[in-house]
Amino acid sequence: MLKPIISSDSHITEPPGTYVDRIDKKYKDTAPHMIHDEKKGDLFVISGMKQPVPMGLVAAAGQKAEDLAMFGAKFEDLHRGGWDPEARLADQDRDGVAAEVIYPTVGMLLCNHSDFDYKKACFDAYNEWIAEYCSAHSDRLIGLGQTAMRSVDEGIADLRKIKELGLRGVMMPGNPQVSDYDDPLYDAFWQAAIDMQMPLSFHILTSRSDVVGSSPRGPKLNGFLSIIRGNQDLMGTFILGGVFERNPKLKIVCVEADAGWVPHYMYRMDHAYDRHRYWLKPGQELSKMPSEYFSEHIYTTFQDDWVAFRMKDMCNPRRLMWANDFPHSDSTWPWSQEILEKHTAHLTEEEKNWILHDNVAELYNLD
Repeated sequence: MLKPIISSDSHITEPPGTYVDRIDKKYKDTAPHMIHDEKKGDLFVISGMKQPVPMGLVAAAGQKAEDLAMFGAKFEDLHRGGWDPEARLADQDRDGVAAEVIYPTVGMLLCNHSDFDYKKACFDAYNEWIAEYCSAHSDRLIGLGQTAMRSVDEGIADLRKIKELGLRGVMMPGNPQVSDYDDPLYDAFWQAAIDMQMPLSFHILTSRSDVVGSSPRGPKLNGFLSIIRGNQDLMGTFILGGVFERNPKLKIVCVEADAGWVPHYMYRMDHAYDRHRYWLKPGQELSKMPSEYFSEHIYTTFQDDWVAFRMKDMCNPRRLMWANDFPHSDSTWPWSQEILEKHTAHLTEEEKNWILHDNVAELYNLD
């Protein structure tokens, strides 16, 4: 029998008081906060970032394509489940989803803030809020915390605090404050995450190369196609930088970057390693081919990606995890069941259970 469906990547809509009500008093006057603009609607203003966060697309799940608009939305008109855990259950039921792994929205963009001290204060405040939100129904709302990664020791301390709050994993910023993630300096952090059984996730739009507001080449819509590149760069950094070689039990999650590209990416990494492995620095030697590390260590989440289901035999199907991305504009809600019926028609019952339930349940140790 098919098991209950779990979304491996869903989001909340931070209410106005998420940060200002909980942040360190030093940042009380500059904390992310919501304002109303007569022309642009409600906006989340973040000190130190040029562009505010409009509410139009962050909770546009279910809207017709012709109605999608970045500006003009009011917070009170958005999906209530984005900040009300009781309403969230009804949203899950309507979509045929039994549980969701919950990521932030404003918190995604905060990952790119240049002030790591400010970022740390914001993430501490968010962790308290999301823990409260998920505690109402911890069996169906699987919350993840955030860390600014100012240092390895602080990152380990954050892991411990996040776990104590009852959260099930950590959403990482795309760039740490010191060096980069392939530096052996971070091995102690990876080992701490393994020991605490806290899966680490890298979401799109959380790397410096993903800065919102940057102009894509060509039509504006072309920018939508480029947002997975930051995550691909991160995966290559972990594999070719020897992170998995040095930390063989580490698992990470590549979130909302789709998965249909994975077989070609693995093949191209193997080609690069076969022809140009001598470009690697001393200490980055690999004992296996790059594709083997990807296949074993990296989970990928996706929502409307028909190719991901078709190519499951060209990668490791035990590392594929479906998601509905509720309540964002790219969400499959409330049509997930209709889409899944088409996209999974060729799969066996066992394969459906892997991708829609087992893989995410095993990763986060869900009952």
